[in-house]
Amino acid sequence: MRTIMQAPAMWRGTSVQVCGLWPFAAGSGSPSAGAPLGQNLLTGVTVCGDPLSWFLRALIANPSVFVLGRPGTGKSTLIARMLIYLAATGVTPLVLGDLKPDYAAIVSHLGGQVITIGRGVGGINILDPGEMGAAADRIGGQAGAHLRAEAHARTLAITAALITLVRGHPIDDHEQTILAAALRHLTNRHPASSPPVLPDLVAVLESGPEPVRAVTLDRGSERRYRMAVDPLHRSLLGLLDGPLGSTFGGATTTRINLDAPAVAVDISRIGEADAQLTAAAMLAAWSEGLGCVAAAHALADAGLAPPRWYFAILDELWRPLRAAGGLIDRIDAITRLNRTWGLGQAMITHTLKDLDAVDSSTDRAKARGFVERAGMVACFGLPRSELGDLDQVTGLSRRETDLITSWSSPAGWGAHGATAQPPGLGKCLLKVGGRPGVPVRISLTDTERRLHDTNARWHPDPPLTR
Repeated sequence: MRTIMQAPAMWRGTSVQVCGLWPFAAGSGSPSAGAPLGQNLLTGVTVCGDPLSWFLRALIANPSVFVLGRPGTGKSTLIARMLIYLAATGVTPLVLGDLKPDYAAIVSHLGGQVITIGRGVGGINILDPGEMGAAADRIGGQAGAHLRAEAHARTLAITAALITLVRGHPIDDHEQTILAAALRHLTNRHPASSPPVLPDLVAVLESGPEPVRAVTLDRGSERRYRMAVDPLHRSLLGLLDGPLGSTFGGATTTRINLDAPAVAVDISRIGEADAQLTAAAMLAAWSEGLGCVAAAHALADAGLAPPRWYFAILDELWRPLRAAGGLIDRIDAITRLNRTWGLGQAMITHTLKDLDAVDSSTDRAKARGFVERAGMVACFGLPRSELGDLDQVTGLSRRETDLITSWSSPAGWGAHGATAQPPGLGKCLLKVGGRPGVPVRISLTDTERRLHDTNARWHPDPPLTR
């Protein structure tokens, strides 16, 4: 007669609580700080972690995570779990461009703010200083003037970026000087309660007030003035009359509210084929969102608001990298300064080759720096051909390479329907520097499965099975 012994129950506790259970206690082998992610594939213990919690405990040098893996392996599921945990601990998650959307339902369930951007459903006024302008007026003095100058610089940068998208090449330095003068002229004549819009900027270039004429060196000649401003004038008219005008030519539909538990800017209505509008929407959303963060920090520094931390999420990184060079510079600045800004960051893409798909060699080098500076790297299933470059960044062992490769295999031939899940679904390797990786199986609750279902459109029986 064979006796079957059930596996003992597993309990988790501190060393003080379980010291008397020796020799039946074992260390977890990984930190117990942060979002509960799932079970260690080797030991079965609970694995916790997120970039902000590990950074605050000096476990990583940068509050950021870079996520890699094939489609459908669980990348956004991992970040959604971190989002939920961080929102519960008082951090404000910001999804500044939800492309599918993957996070809007979760943010809405948490009581957060979901802003929809797209033709006919919502727009952003890129000339509106928004929260930065309001905070500057509230703070006053030198600090307020500094914030107002920063708001002007952000407005200039996003306007130049949209013109670059329309032209296909950057604006000239003298055009940027003209644009700066025109924007400053508008700001001085519009109260914070009634910010200017793009048609107002066109009208300024048409009328040619003295502050704008002065920087063109027209010397009183109307012909010289027109030669200086006409290319910029034509580009702005093209922006307004082209595919971007209806989204960025009027007032902001809904401003970001950083008092919400979380914020998602949903741009899924735009459509994948419209790369130009997608890039413009992401640039505008990031400019607006980071401007709100800067305003919140300025108010906190002035003692007018409590200090806050933020967690910015950029999913499907490959799409904005290919469409908008300006966003690369924006992300590059964040990865270098996020500690100063009180801003954690998550970037998600499929492979490191996505970072090489941009046109400029300078932009490719900047994009490579994103993963090199990341405090954590989460590797889901990847083919072996993708791991050579990754090994140079994270120092993968042979065993870790075999593990990540095994997770990239498809489901078995006999699997079908709900059982057709690849062996690597929800499994990832957390790497920090040259340390051995922590293999994790992500565990989901029923609520998470319902809110974060990226295959929702495939659940009804397809015509081929009827």
